[in-house]
Amino acid sequence: MTRLWADLADLVLPATCAGCRERRPGLRHGVCPACVAALGALRPLSVRPTPAPPGLPACVALGPYAGPLREALLAYKEHGRHGLARPLGALLAEVVAAGVGAARPVALVPVPDTAAAARSRYGDHLDRLARHCAARLNRGGWVARVHRPLRALPRPDSVTLDSAGRAAAAEAAFRPRSTAGWGRAAGTTPVVVLLDDIVTTGVTLAAATRVLSATGWVPSVAAVLAATQKRRHS
Repeated sequence: MTRLWADLADLVLPATCAGCRERRPGLRHGVCPACVAALGALRPLSVRPTPAPPGLPACVALGPYAGPLREALLAYKEHGRHGLARPLGALLAEVVAAGVGAARPVALVPVPDTAAAARSRYGDHLDRLARHCAARLNRGGWVARVHRPLRALPRPDSVTLDSAGRAAAAEAAFRPRSTAGWGRAAGTTPVVVLLDDIVTTGVTLAAATRVLSATGWVPSVAAVLAATQKRRHS
């Protein structure tokens, strides 16, 4: 967290804050000081959708999908602010560190974008986050590598689906790639950490976990930046 401001300061950014979408005079860092403070104050916590789908591993999130975190993710994913990958990846590293505990070899497995989503976003958005996440973890004493054993198949946009539709789409969403070349450090087995940006119902993470587990690589934890919260109806 201590380098978050420096990471943001390295970016060449427009005058609109990515965290609050306000145009502020003299904005130099892409995220205004108030939003930087709000992001820096977040601390990873265990989260669990209710009901949790079968096979969902333990989940850790940086915070709720709200406020500056939500806006920064939207700016990054949907509005082309790709420079935010570095600070968001650093925040994701904080989540991984909280989920894994003591420094040890870590295999980071990002949930892949479909080919259509990657084209629309000019690259796999989570893969970019994973690479910055790994770099931050390695500087912090972990031995972290990004692995891409999953292939995403075409599927409907989850925004258009209800919970049942999301579950059905998730079941057929992934196929394993060859696990050749994953590699293991001599005498050690890495902790497999599944990465995603947001957890809502958990069906995507559960489906990815089932495919990975069938290849012998069982995720110990899923690390995400944000967790959606159910709305309460009066």
